[in-house]
Amino acid sequence: MYLHMDPRRRRAGLAALTAALLLASACYQGRDETSAGEPGTTGDAQEDAASADPSGAGSDGGVGEDDGDSGDPPKQFEPGAPVMPRLTQTQYRNSVEALLGPELPAPPLEPDTNPYLFFNIGAASTTLSELGTQQYEEAADLLSGLVFSDPARREALVGCVPASPVDDCASDFVAGFGRRAFRRALTPTEQARWLAFAEELAEGDPWQGLRYVVAGMLQSPYFLYRVERGEPDPDEPTRRRYTSWEMASRLSFLLWNSAPDDELLDAAEAGALLSKAGIRAQAERMLEDPRARVAVQGFFAQYLDLARLDGVTRDPERYPLYTPALITAMRTELELLVDDFVHRRDADIREIFSTRRTFVNDELAALYGVEAMAEAAGASPVTFVPVELPDDGVRAGLLTLGAFLTMNAHETYNSPTARGKYLRERVLCEIIPAPPDDIDLDLDPDEEGSGTLRDKLEAHRENPVCAACHQYIDPPGFLFEHFDSIGAYRTLDNGLPIDSSGDLDGVPLANARELAELLKRDERVGACVATQLFRHASGRREQYTEQPGLDAIESEFAASGYRFSALLLALVTSEAFRTVADEEVLP
Repeated sequence: MYLHMDPRRRRAGLAALTAALLLASACYQGRDETSAGEPGTTGDAQEDAASADPSGAGSDGGVGEDDGDSGDPPKQFEPGAPVMPRLTQTQYRNSVEALLGPELPAPPLEPDTNPYLFFNIGAASTTLSELGTQQYEEAADLLSGLVFSDPARREALVGCVPASPVDDCASDFVAGFGRRAFRRALTPTEQARWLAFAEELAEGDPWQGLRYVVAGMLQSPYFLYRVERGEPDPDEPTRRRYTSWEMASRLSFLLWNSAPDDELLDAAEAGALLSKAGIRAQAERMLEDPRARVAVQGFFAQYLDLARLDGVTRDPERYPLYTPALITAMRTELELLVDDFVHRRDADIREIFSTRRTFVNDELAALYGVEAMAEAAGASPVTFVPVELPDDGVRAGLLTLGAFLTMNAHETYNSPTARGKYLRERVLCEIIPAPPDDIDLDLDPDEEGSGTLRDKLEAHRENPVCAACHQYIDPPGFLFEHFDSIGAYRTLDNGLPIDSSGDLDGVPLANARELAELLKRDERVGACVATQLFRHASGRREQYTEQPGLDAIESEFAASGYRFSALLLALVTSEAFRTVADEEVLP
């Protein structure tokens, strides 16, 4: 991968990767040679660290599966196994900006994956390809080169002018940059190693030596991976607690989706993040930062699967209200709704599935039939206004809005199955298996004389292979039959009257509006929001032995009136977030 580089740059790249492998060796083999986490310097790494599967889960994404016990939940909390997620694309770019400053390019990186909904789970369970490893190297070379080729920018980064690659100026920079890049203090051995690296490659130019230090650190597994191994827990010898440094990283990537700032690192260095009070104080500070607002939106975008709106198209002749701008407006509507519940009003987040309050521009107002309402008068293509949907209207809650209805529909017809599956998996946290490979999924809903789509699905469910799942997901999906493929209200399907009746777990319902009222009282909704946040924060699904810890988080969430801000604080101060099973990171 280095043949395209000139000899000096190739030498630097090889040296940087060698340093990264040395650092990785201890990490991936579970060595613990010093209490400060100093990496081992003996033994060969069995694999390129950047290509290893840090979760130990294999490539099938089977992270955090429960132990199969279908009985009563355990009475005592036991933490789950550790994972070692790679930084997601957003986390990498946010961290690079925090380290090197803004207005830098975004080099190509290996695409994120989202098994069980979340990129963090993909980052903990997928193996980096050889191309992905090369992309990290090329990104480090590009970014460090751009910064150090600009005299003003490199001085601002380093904070002084080095006279040699190992003087006090250079030494202080390496220590400070290393602390921010690795999200912990460098050990004396590491400090000496990086300074020797700078001196070796400087070739008479201290700036060049420091530039290669930066490039090397940006390729290190201690930057690219969230190395969180824990330390012996003095209160419970059967498990480990995350170190104060590791808690800084866990807090920052959850609440900011980026690396810790200096204040958080200072708290970590002082050991303040080993107590619930210290963690809560920092979390409350961080939630006031604008980065928290962006991170919360990122969680909900994955939880609600808003990426599925990307590239949605419809035939304008079939759907006259459709425009590409309408799809964009649907995403904006949900972002404004989330911001309203979480930040503006700090309200019961469960009500997002039953509220009549939403935000519309002119196209959404027309789609919802509320363009004549006084509240919608100020709406325009770029201006969204808050509206209260009619008390006697057909819509209430997120599941009757354009984004959900459009994401869970085909290009020419809607999908009760997809809509029911979304409800089961994302709102109630139930797992629906994929259909068998040999099942014909083409329903041809417009085939002449075929009846309504509901009629077709009812016949489809007669197949015993299909019935088990479809009897579970179609009845709640039928409740949305009055909404077409872009969420417009309709009364006919294939020229026939629509039957939108259905049920949820045996409770008969007439339509989606009645479902919204039922969800207001369903205790599974709040528990599912807490579970989804735990999965996102942990990079894996919950394990069976962790259920008491999740129950404690959900109980605190409920006591707060189901405010999402309170859920975040309950999670980060919980046993489930602060402790890990007492076992090696990798076998």
